[in-house]
Amino acid sequence: MTLNDLQQVLSTPEFTKAVLHTVIAQDEMTLVIQADALLEVAKKLHDDFQFEQLVDLAGVDYSTFGDSEWDTTHATSTGFSRGVDASHLKTHVGSRFAVAYQLLSYTHNMRLRLKVFLDDEWPEVESVTPIWPGANWFEREAFDLFGILFRNHPDLRRILTDYGFIGHPFRKDFPLIGNVEMRYDATLNRVVYEGVEIEPRTLVPRVIRHDNRYKEQES
Repeated sequence: MTLNDLQQVLSTPEFTKAVLHTVIAQDEMTLVIQADALLEVAKKLHDDFQFEQLVDLAGVDYSTFGDSEWDTTHATSTGFSRGVDASHLKTHVGSRFAVAYQLLSYTHNMRLRLKVFLDDEWPEVESVTPIWPGANWFEREAFDLFGILFRNHPDLRRILTDYGFIGHPFRKDFPLIGNVEMRYDATLNRVVYEGVEIEPRTLVPRVIRHDNRYKEQES
């Protein structure tokens, strides 16, 4: 099967209802599909078109997508405040959260990417572990770091952060200093959690703002 063959298959009625749009770049195809049609499309790609392996699954937070606040070409007089105060960030138009699935077909030597966009307030989608069992830990990671819920997952719990961790650290609005800090208390003989004592700081770029050598040119 070639990329053109796959395009023709995806143009059939059984797929057009589920596929919102298709993007082709670098000889790889990305299918943006409806979240409620994920299992149906995934099963058909696995069973009928031999996409045997789920290489990766990742959550995405699009809340600052398209914003140029990370552009470091020009320094500002106040220094770089990114990572400290996110109140100036533009609001992303459209769904904030998405899940991307990287598929591989050994039979056809072909890669395919699926992407589903989720609700901003309650990001939730069906688990693909019945189709690709290797999605188990990938989905747990997306749940832990982004707060994305995977319905019918066999064991959906945190996998990277500590028990009782507050928040989801890969969300764009998660504070860089965190919400709590922990230390070992020798008196209590256990780890204790306390409020964060680190003060947020603004990183000022190391550039020369005033130089006597250029006074004549400035005047």
